[in-house]
Amino acid sequence: MKKLLMGTVAATLLATSGLAAEYTLKFSHVVSANTPKGKAADFFEKRLEELSGGKIDVQVYPSSQLYNDNAVVKALRLNSVQMAAPSFSKFGKIVPNLALFDLPFLFKDIDHLHRVQDGEVGTKLKDMVTAKGIVALDFWDNGFKQFSSSKKALIMPEDAEGQKFRIMSSKVLEEQIKAVGGNPQMMPFSEVYSGLQQGVIDAAENPISNIYTKKFHEVQKYLSISDHGYLGYLVVMSKKFWNSLPADLQANVKQAMKEATAKEREFAKQLNDSQFEEIKQYAKDTGKLEIIELTPEQKEAWRKKVSTIYPHFYSDRKIGKDLIEGALNTK
Repeated sequence: MKKLLMGTVAATLLATSGLAAEYTLKFSHVVSANTPKGKAADFFEKRLEELSGGKIDVQVYPSSQLYNDNAVVKALRLNSVQMAAPSFSKFGKIVPNLALFDLPFLFKDIDHLHRVQDGEVGTKLKDMVTAKGIVALDFWDNGFKQFSSSKKALIMPEDAEGQKFRIMSSKVLEEQIKAVGGNPQMMPFSEVYSGLQQGVIDAAENPISNIYTKKFHEVQKYLSISDHGYLGYLVVMSKKFWNSLPADLQANVKQAMKEATAKEREFAKQLNDSQFEEIKQYAKDTGKLEIIELTPEQKEAWRKKVSTIYPHFYSDRKIGKDLIEGALNTK
C-alpha cells in the first residue's frame, strides 16, 4: 500500500503549524513491507519526517509498485524516484568493485562484515557509486549464503567436485565453484526450485531467507551452514534530490539512515534466525534433510581453497587489491 500519509509526529507538527512539506521523497523498493528491507524503509520514513519537522514527506512504495531494480537506477538519475535499495548485483556495470561482497570466505562473521561496510572499505565503495551520479547512503543486509546439495554433503572442499552448482551471473561465483572442482551453472532464480527438484542442478548457494521462502530445503538432501558469501543491498538517493536539500536536511537524512540501518540489521538477523529454526524443524519432522554446521576448521579448509581466486580480481576494473586486502585486514 502506498505510504501517502506522513508519520504521526510529522503530521501533527504540520497540522499545528499549518505548513506543507517542502520536499517529497519517493522510496521505491521491490520486496514486501514485512521484510527486513520493507520494515527498515518504513522506519526511515517515520524517522526522517520526525527529524525534518515534516519538511520532507517520505512516501514508501514496496513490491515494485513504481520500479523494479533493473529500472530504478535510471529512474534515480532522472529524479523520477528519490531513493531505492537495489541488490549489489544491479550496480555491476556501474561499479564492478561491489563484487567484493561476492568473494567467498572474505568475512569472518557478520560483525567483521559490518566493520568493513562501516569503515574505510565501505566508504571507498560508496564514494565510487556517488562518483557515478547516484548518492550512496548505506549498506543493508540480506544475509550470508549457505551451500545445499542433493548429491553429497558439502563438508570439505573436495565434496564439491563434479557437482553442478546453480550460480547467479557473476565472474567471482564462477571462479569460486571452479576452484573447488564444481561445475558452475548460471540459471535464473525463478528456475532454481524445478532445477533442483528435477536434478538439472545438484547444488546451490543461498541465504536462509531464499532457502526458506522458496522451499529449496524441500528439494535438497543436505544443507551446510557455511556463511561463505554475502548478499546485501545498497541504499541510494537521487543526486539531484540530494543537492536540492539544505545542509540541515541532508544531516537529517544521514541520521535517519544511520538509525534505519541499525534497525534493518536487527530485522535481518531476527528473520534469518526464525527461518532457520523453521528449516531445522522441517528436517527433524521429515528426516529428509541433513543440516551440517561447518566447524571453524572445515571453514578454514574451504577458505584456503577458494581464496586462491582473490588475485584474479586485484585489477581495479574488477574489484581491486586495496579493497580486498583492506577488507581482510579490517579489525
